[in-house]
Amino acid sequence: MEIRHAVHPDHLRFLTTDSMRSQFLVEGLFEKDRVKMVYSHIDRIIVGGVCPAREKVSLEVTKALGVDYFLQRREMGIINVGSRGSVFVDGKEHLLERKECVYIGMGIREVSFRSSDGNDPARFYFNSTPAHAAYPTVKLAKKDALQVHLGTADKANVRTINQFIHPGVLKSCQLVMGMTELAPNSVWNTMPSHTHDRRMEVYFYFDLPEDGVVVHLFGEPKETRHLLVRNEEAVICPSWSIHSGVGTSNYTFIWGMAGENQTFTDMDDVSTSEMR
Repeated sequence: MEIRHAVHPDHLRFLTTDSMRSQFLVEGLFEKDRVKMVYSHIDRIIVGGVCPAREKVSLEVTKALGVDYFLQRREMGIINVGSRGSVFVDGKEHLLERKECVYIGMGIREVSFRSSDGNDPARFYFNSTPAHAAYPTVKLAKKDALQVHLGTADKANVRTINQFIHPGVLKSCQLVMGMTELAPNSVWNTMPSHTHDRRMEVYFYFDLPEDGVVVHLFGEPKETRHLLVRNEEAVICPSWSIHSGVGTSNYTFIWGMAGENQTFTDMDDVSTSEMR
C-alpha cells in the first residue's frame, strides 16, 4: 500500500507537474489478481482497485493500519466498473453487475473478490474511511440510488448524480459515495465549482476512450492548477481545493467523500468570475 501525506495549499504553488501528479493522481489501480491501494493522510482515506482474473483475491490488512483486520476500525464502499463479479463479505456473496455498489460496515473480518469470467474480469474500485460504529452491509443497484439530474445542454453539463452511500439511502459513519454520469455531448462536471472545507473528495474517472482525457481543475480558487487524467485514474482532492473537470468526450466518475459531515449540499460555491 502506497502512503501519501497531506499537502498545504501554499506548498502546491511550487509543485511541478510531475510532483503534482505524484501527490494527487492515482494510476494503475487494476492490476490482475492484486489489490492496489493508496493510503492518504488527508482524512485517512484509502483509494483502491481489485481486478480478480485467475483467482479469488482477498483484502489483507497492512502494517500501516495498525489493526488485526482491514475493517476492524474502517468502513468501505465498492463500485464495480468492469464485468460481472462477486464481493464476499464474511462468506456471504454479493453479485455486482457493472456500475453496482456494495457498502460494507466496520467489523467485517473477511472481504474477497472474484470475477464471474476471468477472461473478462470485474474491476472493483473502492474507498475506505475510518469508522466509529458498525452499520449493515448493503448491496445497491443503480435503481436503489438517489438520482439527481442537473445541467443544461447549452452549457454542456447534463449529468445524473447517483447517490449510493448517502444518508438518504443507508447509514454509514462518514463515507459518502456515488457516481455521476454525463450525457452524450456533455463534458463539464461541477462547474461553476466549489470547495467544502469540511470534507475531502476523491474523483475516479472512467468510461473514457483510450485517447480521451479529462482536464481536472485543482487548487485554491484564486490559484488554480490542472491535472490531465485518463481512463480509470483517480484524483485525491483536499478540502481546500476545487474539483471540477472538462473532458474530450462525455465520461463517468465516482466521487467519494470523508470528513466532518455527510451533508452533500454543504458546499462553498465559487463563481467563475472569482477563479484564476
